Amino acid sequence: MPTVLITGASRGIGLELARQYVAEGCRVLGTCRKPGEASALKAIKGVSVVALDVADLKSIDAAARVLAGEAIDILFNNAGIYGPRGKAFGSLDYEAWVEVLRVNALGPIAVAERFMPHLERGAKKIVVAVTSQMGSVGRNEAGAEYVYRSSKSALNMAMKCMANELAPKGVTAIMFHPGHVKTDMGGAAAPTTVEDSASGMRVVVARLKPADTGKFYNFDGAEIPW
Repeated sequence: MPTVLITGASRGIGLELARQYVAEGCRVLGTCRKPGEASALKAIKGVSVVALDVADLKSIDAAARVLAGEAIDILFNNAGIYGPRGKAFGSLDYEAWVEVLRVNALGPIAVAERFMPHLERGAKKIVVAVTSQMGSVGRNEAGAEYVYRSSKSALNMAMKCMANELAPKGVTAIMFHPGHVKTDMGGAAAPTTVEDSASGMRVVVARLKPADTGKFYNFDGAEIPW
């Protein structure tokens, strides 16, 4: 029975991934900042809830210690934030920018580092980062949204570095654009449901081969330009 660790699992895409992986027969380790408030996550039978704040290195270290000795097959780095919206050049919030980078770019790599011993014990050794096509330089024709875009571009580059470095160890690392999803971040008018986003990504992950490491995918499996 594969074990999947999902960050940001208390709501949105992370919560739906937890539901679907449990239904598939996997053991799920669902992490969130405030387990005491994660009622929907705790209601899923087969999920072990673990406290983890991706913006806090001490919290990541503590979670890795709690799960010491565990074998993890798939690490799904899903947690992320958008930050301030609509800030144009000349009105950028630099303190908020640093915090978004901390959560969206540094956090997933720190989680991967701390949980690499767990992944090395697993059979699949897959690291997934939920990024965004807004982090694609090739698709940026509109500009704007400096903070969110740059945080996801930084994540993409760091993941690509990790994919190249860890390929000899049998680790497969990929990035996903989950779609414009109906979540608190994506808004009620978004065209993609959390169910479709999560199921699409699961299908792609299930088909991954070592040669796929370092690729940037849409949730439906189409590749996205850097």
